[in-house]
Formats: sequence, structure tokens, C-alpha cells
Amino acid sequence: MGVKVKGVQQCSRNLNKIIDNIQSKRGVRAIYSALYIIGAASAKEVPRDTSTLVNSQFRNVVLRGTRITGKVGYSAAYAAYVHDAPGKYLYTQTDRPVDAGQAPGSRGVIWGPNANPKFLYWPAKNSEGEVRAAVEREMTL
Repeated sequence: MGVKVKGVQQCSRNLNKIIDNIQSKRGVRAIYSALYIIGAASAKEVPRDTSTLVNSQFRNVVLRGTRITGKVGYSAAYAAYVHDAPGKYLYTQTDRPVDAGQAPGSRGVIWGPNANPKFLYWPAKNSEGEVRAAVEREMTL
């Protein structure tokens, strides 16, 4: 005894649309949301002697098949050195070295009150809950 079921092809098409939407749009949007959260938190911790470092922030999303990869970073040539600096002058109010003709202390202090070493690692680690919530919000049907 057979039973006729109507709408199987339409259901299959709609399911494929939902899967394509998740892969192409929602996933990328979720990754961008996560990168914006991490980038904003990181920008607060970057040293701002000349603002070159903070202005070199970039975000990149790559879609390869079913894998979506996001990257946030800083493209200034010295970004890795500053990120991995030991931070031994942190909270010591030690003045930055100045060039000839500049007033002592005119460039601020080494590792001022709003800057920290590992300025990309710790904001990403500390905002893990916000990132998870943003991804869940973007991926809901």
C-alpha cells in the first residue's frame, strides 16, 4: 500500500536555499561581526604614539569551499614587534625617547595607560563571549 506525498521536491529546494544562504551570506556576516568586535576591543589597547599602528588595522574574510576563515590584524611593519614586546615599562610612566629639538615627554610615556602588549591576543580572549553571541545571533534562522 503506497501513500502519495506532495511537496517533497519543493521541500528539498527550500532546504537547499537555506543551506546556501547559511554558507554564502550568514556565515560570512557572522565572521565579520566577530572581527569587528575583536578589532574594536583591540584598537583600545594599541599604543598611539603616531597613530600609524592603530590606523593599519585590517579585516579579511576568505571563503574556500565550506570553510570560512577570518583574520584581523595590523599591517604596520613593526606591529609584530610591538605586540610581542615584553612590556617592562608598563605602568612606570617612563617618557618615550624624543628626537633633537623635541620637548622631553612630548611623545607621551612608553606603554601609556591605555596601551598594553599583546594588544590583539587579550582583547580576542576577553571578548570570547561577545563573539560567540554575535555568531549565534547571525546564524539563527
